Amino acid sequence: MANQVIFFHGGGSREDFQADQKLVESLENALGPDYVVHYPFLPNDGTPDLGRRRQISQAILGSEEGVILVAHSLGASMLLASLSEFEIKHQIAGIFLIATPFWEGSEDWVEPFKLRPDFAEKLDQKVPLFFYHCRDDEEVPFAQFGKYKQQLPWATFREIPSGGHQLNNGLSIIADDIRSNLSQA
Repeated sequence: MANQVIFFHGGGSREDFQADQKLVESLENALGPDYVVHYPFLPNDGTPDLGRRRQISQAILGSEEGVILVAHSLGASMLLASLSEFEIKHQIAGIFLIATPFWEGSEDWVEPFKLRPDFAEKLDQKVPLFFYHCRDDEEVPFAQFGKYKQQLPWATFREIPSGGHQLNNGLSIIADDIRSNLSQA
C-alpha cells in the first residue's frame, strides 16, 4: 500500500495552482511509486482567508490515517492555521512546509491570514514538522523563516542557499526528509 501525501498549493487562483504543479511533479518523481501525492485545488471562495482553513481541514479528514502533509507559501501558513485552530483527530505522519509566510501587520487584509498568538502550543509536537526556505526567496522574505524558528524551536529548519520562492521547482530535499522520517517511524 502506498503512502499518502497531500500537497497544498500557494495562492488562491488557478494560476497559482498551475505554478505549483511543477513542485508536485518534482515531489512525485523524487518520492517514487511507494507514495501517492494528492493535489487538491483550493479555490478562493470569497471568504477573507480564501476558505483555506476549512478546505485544508476537510482534505485532511478525508485522507488515510498517517497522511503526510506538504504545503507551499500561503498553503503552508493556512495549513499551520488549520492544525492549530481545529481539533483534527487524524494521524499525521509529518508536516513539510515550503516558503511559509509569517503574517504580521495591522492592515485589514492581513488579519484573516494571521496565526493565533498561541498557535505553537496547539500543534502536536510528536508530529515531525519541517520548514524549508530559500535565502533568495523573492516573495516571502527570508526573515520570516526566523520567526518560525523562534516560535517552534522543536521543528526542523532547512535553510536553502538559492532557489527562489519555488525552490527551482525541485523538491528532492523534501522527498529525502519524508523518506527518512517514515523509515524512523
